[in-house]
Amino acid sequence: MTATTEELMVFAASQEIRDGNTVFVGTGLPMLAAYLARATHAPDVSLLFESGIVDPNPTHLALGVGDFRLMHGATSVRGLHYVLGLLQKGSIDVGFLGAAEVDRHGNINSTIIGGTYRHPGKRLPGSGGANDIASSAKSTVIMCLHRPERLVDRVRYVTSPGFLGGNDEREQSGLRIGGPRMIITDLAVLRFHPVTRDAYISSIHPGVDPATVIARTGFPIEVPSDVARTPAPDDTTIQLLRGMDPGGVYLRGR
Repeated sequence: MTATTEELMVFAASQEIRDGNTVFVGTGLPMLAAYLARATHAPDVSLLFESGIVDPNPTHLALGVGDFRLMHGATSVRGLHYVLGLLQKGSIDVGFLGAAEVDRHGNINSTIIGGTYRHPGKRLPGSGGANDIASSAKSTVIMCLHRPERLVDRVRYVTSPGFLGGNDEREQSGLRIGGPRMIITDLAVLRFHPVTRDAYISSIHPGVDPATVIARTGFPIEVPSDVARTPAPDDTTIQLLRGMDPGGVYLRGR
């Protein structure tokens, strides 16, 4: 059984969750990654959603963080202020984020594409809780498509901070903890150099040509000749994942 691109991404994300972690989850692939971790190697993970829903056990996949289906089996429904308060206290181990643009230092733009702030080519939704997650979670995992217009040298607008200009700029700005751990794309996994905080290719997905990764990255990046291949889920894990999303709501590639 061959994993699809989305299944590879979900599996890679799930491996970043440790048993006992408190995880701030969004809908989509991050939600499946969190459910997969809880069903396999991290049964005691605590899952929080931006709407204030804690540890749900829904019978159907939610289509948004405020979807009432998420309330099924939840240990509590506490509200936005509760979960953002946990973030600001430093109680969240891993937070998941998406990105319209993400740069080589893990800064995220979800505010404007093209033009200027007051006269953008396209106005996006903005931060929501993403800035809180990026600023206050102990670590973040970013998931996005691998395209040159998505992975850029410098975002047009810093909606949610990564390592800002690199090196120790994040810490110097007052953000003493956290920062992005990795970027998971449909082609590869990127991590960050511990000193410069520049993104580098940690692994590329099975069947992906390294030249494609280089061509679709909007800043100079090397793929070492001995770069690892992203581990693929086994048949049992693939079947488990597909059982979580039988209608292909988020796992559209199969």
